[in-house]
Amino acid sequence: MDHAIAVKPKTSLLVLLLVALTWLLSLPTASPALANGLAGTPPMGWNSWNQVRCYDLTEDVVKRAADALADTGLRDAGYHYVVVDDCWQATARAADGSLQPDPKRFPHGIADLADYVHSRGLLFGIYAVPGSRTCAMANDAYPASGIGSLGHERQDAETFDRWGVDYLKYDWCNADTVDGLDRKAAFEKMRDELAALPRPIVYAISEYGVSSPWTWARPVANLWRTTYDLVPTWESVLATIDQQAAVAVHSGSPGGWNDPDMLQVGNGTLTADEARAHFSVWAVLNAPLFAGTDPAKLGGTDLATLGNAEAIAVDQDFAGGQGRRLAAGPGYQVWGKPLSGGGFAVVLLNTGSTTATVSADIPGAWTVRDLWAHRDTGTGVSATLRPHAAALLKLTPR
Repeated sequence: MDHAIAVKPKTSLLVLLLVALTWLLSLPTASPALANGLAGTPPMGWNSWNQVRCYDLTEDVVKRAADALADTGLRDAGYHYVVVDDCWQATARAADGSLQPDPKRFPHGIADLADYVHSRGLLFGIYAVPGSRTCAMANDAYPASGIGSLGHERQDAETFDRWGVDYLKYDWCNADTVDGLDRKAAFEKMRDELAALPRPIVYAISEYGVSSPWTWARPVANLWRTTYDLVPTWESVLATIDQQAAVAVHSGSPGGWNDPDMLQVGNGTLTADEARAHFSVWAVLNAPLFAGTDPAKLGGTDLATLGNAEAIAVDQDFAGGQGRRLAAGPGYQVWGKPLSGGGFAVVLLNTGSTTATVSADIPGAWTVRDLWAHRDTGTGVSATLRPHAAALLKLTPR
């Protein structure tokens, strides 16, 4: 049986009337964003980890992903970065101390692979760690030694520059307990080495939200993880959504973004409704959007989810603050954020196990557009939603 959930104006939805001003005033001002001129909007692309994890990572996998991004239209939709995650490395450094790729899985080398990615009109990213041990060495028994950047920060940065790297994912991997490193200082060290390079490289750091990086990472990196790894289940997606409510007040600005982890659209047990709900909330969060599945094998529904130009436009539109949770109760949540031009994006989310009508009473005169149905729906902010489904609405002043 359907049940209606009305979010009354006396709740936080009244904030929508003043949200542009209050969110701008609440942004942290002590720490300006990293001044490297990069990631003016949340980066988008593909990352190898969710698709192949460690031992199945090869240069052919990466080339096929680049081809698919170009051929499916995802590249033109904004998915520009092709990021090679952990396990690309040989099990030891070269005699001169430089990193080298696994010779069997990457026989033509990383520079050649970067050239291929660039030839498809895309940008190339790679993975490294500030300590001595990568995550796969700890969690996947990857048989390597000394392939972390500890003591090799400048050499590794110069190697990435020489290879044509455009994006660095720098992953913590217990460098505090293994190597005694301080998070902020270690991430700053690589930031400084990247800044000395002639090549611009987007800098993404990942310490899983342990030390509240949203409070200190704005001048350090272009994006910072806010959570542990997302897995492809509704329970994980919802738990991550819930966690973002507390960090939104520390939203990044152009050049610096909260990162609730890579997309799991097309993976695991997520239904089409759950995948769209996942994408809808990531869009209002101004989250980086990195597909983590084989783009060549995406079904039509998942491809349409990842390639929804109207939803992507919400993600790429930063008008002073990322999305915030405006109301929540048993079985529902409402998220919203300001858009350029004076409108708002609103997500109506059914977190329950039965069909529900979620409605938000938002004062004002609006033209409402459903960004999944790609049609204007009138003036009411309301949707009848299947379990774990969401409506992503764009409100334009009338």
